[in-house]
Amino acid sequence: MSRLAPQPEFHVVVSMGDPKISGLVAENGNGRGVVVAMEPTEELHLAAARNTGVAKAAELGADAVVLLDVDCLPDRDLIGDYARALTETGTRTAVISGRVKYLPEGMTEADYTASGVAELGRDHSARRIPPGDSLEPADPRMLWSLNIASTVESWNRIGGFDEAYVGYGGEDTDFGQRLAAAGGTMWWSGRACAYHQYHPTVTPPVQHAASIARNANIFREKWGFDPMEGWLKDMLDTGHLTHEAGHWRAADQSR
Repeated sequence: MSRLAPQPEFHVVVSMGDPKISGLVAENGNGRGVVVAMEPTEELHLAAARNTGVAKAAELGADAVVLLDVDCLPDRDLIGDYARALTETGTRTAVISGRVKYLPEGMTEADYTASGVAELGRDHSARRIPPGDSLEPADPRMLWSLNIASTVESWNRIGGFDEAYVGYGGEDTDFGQRLAAAGGTMWWSGRACAYHQYHPTVTPPVQHAASIARNANIFREKWGFDPMEGWLKDMLDTGHLTHEAGHWRAADQSR
């Protein structure tokens, strides 16, 4: 946080039941850290957590917000890059999706420098990177909230995230559809970079099959098509999901 230039007015951290967060933020928050604690739950309430963080930032006086997932590190210039991009979109309802570079396994503390992460990070293959400082409109179905920004006014027009989504999957794609329904645009930026720290993953995320199925059903009922098509197809093929009469269900719940 202390290396960001310019500095954000506030650094709001939403804790979903982790008692260590307050101490870490107090130690490293550069005097700008604010912790909002949510009650621990069996499944993560990601949509509600994002809404809670933005509501707190707005309460503190923010007129624009940047959302970063817990495993993402901001580039030194992230705040300035987003400020310029939001100025460019003006008063239009807009969500800007900044660049994300994925970091490799085994990085040392010495690697976490401005030059080190920039050199080691790799762009996601499914993402188009606009050249230079330009913005490009993008399909809202590609919205990933791990690194996004909007004005609070745009956020309120969109209505934030739908808190019916609980657990893993679907809430980002739903937020993109809410943006489009509000007459807004998602923009890809070649800047406003965040660095995604390595952690083991499972593709498709079969450990979240139950919540993915539940959230996919919520999404289809609202919007008339399936989100997460690749994951749904792969988990159907591997037997982790079933699909009958337009309804998804985790295989261990189908018996």
